[in-house]
Amino acid sequence: MVLQMRQAGLYCPAGDFYIDPWRRVERALITHAHADHARWGHDHYLATPRTVAMLYHRLGEISAQSIAYDHTLTIGGAKVSFHPAGHLPGSAQIRVEVGGEVWVVSGDYKTEHDGAAEAFAPIKCHTFISECTFGLPAFHWQPQAQIFDEINTWWSDCAKDGIIPVLGAYSLGKAQRILAGLNSDIGPIFTHPAVEGTTEILRQSGLNFPTTRPVTKDVDKATLQNAIIIAPPSATASSWVKKLGPISTGFASGWMGIRGIRRRRAADRGFVISDHADWDGLNTAIAETGAETIYVTHGYTEIFAKWLSSQGYDARCLDTEFQGEEDAGEDST
Repeated sequence: MVLQMRQAGLYCPAGDFYIDPWRRVERALITHAHADHARWGHDHYLATPRTVAMLYHRLGEISAQSIAYDHTLTIGGAKVSFHPAGHLPGSAQIRVEVGGEVWVVSGDYKTEHDGAAEAFAPIKCHTFISECTFGLPAFHWQPQAQIFDEINTWWSDCAKDGIIPVLGAYSLGKAQRILAGLNSDIGPIFTHPAVEGTTEILRQSGLNFPTTRPVTKDVDKATLQNAIIIAPPSATASSWVKKLGPISTGFASGWMGIRGIRRRRAADRGFVISDHADWDGLNTAIAETGAETIYVTHGYTEIFAKWLSSQGYDARCLDTEFQGEEDAGEDST
């Protein structure tokens, strides 16, 4: 096998490396910088330049090497390359070739191009390890432009009523996707310091976003006239938000399509927008790989694997410690 499961995670014997390991290892290849895929403590990290920049931001002093998309690197007896996953800026699928056999690890991915992350690129392979966070037919995303129209209309309506809209979006990935789709003609855009810090790192990597300003102690209701605030989901109910005056809370997540989760979040508005592939996206991405063997992980694995088997794939479930959207904490999306 090109890759095998060990206690620390997905391991490549030919190259003596792991992909997104959840225990400390000597060499870790990282698909993206969310906390459930990129953990502290490895001896050496390999990732795309934008992911490496985020790893330094999140993890501090680490030993890391960057690799450009589509560049092939030989590690021991394995050839590896990184390819856009569309999940967030810098996210990658990792292709591993050993003795002519090709496996691809998807990491997290989405197939709709969002204008911020590099567009998903299907990679031909024999075996594809795919996430399936939203691997049910019920999950079907509306076009991104429609969701941004909903968000901007909500913001505009709040501004007319003298209410501050506070939109919960994860600090890395989702927040920047939202920023790229906001209509800054409505008013100023403010961000929670965690969002501001992450966005600045991505700006330094060459990405352009609308002008933002962090919410600090000197920001008051007058300063926030007509503004929108982008903050991590947990911050929308914190004391600093309540001091700003009348607010309306919203959440941006694929799970907002489920009523029970909207109620649990106690949000005024829920916007169904995910940085993971929906049912159609998963099926399309898998078909485009040409792979015969599919491993599915973190999501509705048993249901999705059964469906893939009915479509003629050799489909299997793979137990990992990846968590997917919302369940992975503030660094997820």
